[in-house]
Amino acid sequence: MRLFWELIKLAFQRQLTYRAANLAGLATNFFFGFLRASVMIALYRSEQQVAGITLRQAITYTGLTQATIAFLSLFGWWDVMTSVYSGDIASDLLKPLNYYTFWLAQDVGRAAASIIVRGITIMIAYALFFDITLPKTAGQWLALLVALGFSLLVSFSWRFLINLAAFWTPDARGIGRLAFGTSWFLSGFMMPLRFFPDWFVRLCHLTPFPSMINTVVEVYLGTLHGTALWRALAVQVAWAAALFVVGQVALRMGVRRLVIQGG
Repeated sequence: MRLFWELIKLAFQRQLTYRAANLAGLATNFFFGFLRASVMIALYRSEQQVAGITLRQAITYTGLTQATIAFLSLFGWWDVMTSVYSGDIASDLLKPLNYYTFWLAQDVGRAAASIIVRGITIMIAYALFFDITLPKTAGQWLALLVALGFSLLVSFSWRFLINLAAFWTPDARGIGRLAFGTSWFLSGFMMPLRFFPDWFVRLCHLTPFPSMINTVVEVYLGTLHGTALWRALAVQVAWAAALFVVGQVALRMGVRRLVIQGG
């Protein structure tokens, strides 16, 4: 357990050293966030609500989704893939941690730094420029923290699984780009899921993607209460567990293939 926390701390410190990258990412998030907010304002025009979401909530949604891009590595994450191609996986597998746990610790440290440097900063900027909503009770804030934690677990487990494609193909980034692009639409990142037809929303909820973004958004906006809130958090846990199991099976198969080939 001590090694796990040390890896988190090292990853946190490493992420903070990339100052230029963090500032560039922050500026990009600001630009596209304000652009998306402008689209929402144009969409609503004189409407008070669209699909049960007010303009104020819709603008808040754009800020919140921009704030979680770096936290969840929504646009790509290739670390495990790189370790397979470089051969570093051989030494990583010898470490006194499960391979999944080894990378999870580093991702938690990276995500923690990202939510502080970019996530919170973006939401503060939004509060200065727009009239955004905030969670109204301590219970809602607590539920938000829990939902964020579970969303990271689901996101990491999905990214870890996709990266394992490197065992079977000489360049798995194409598979990764397709997987990440799909997640943008099905998670509620591009547009709130409530804006889509019911059949599409039901399709989305057959995947783990809404547990990454949509659940966090709805908890923050206060649209989930009581049983619905507990159910949404339980679904996050279920997807994290399912993806973990599938990832472990794929990892064993990949390592066996690597050893058989003399890697």
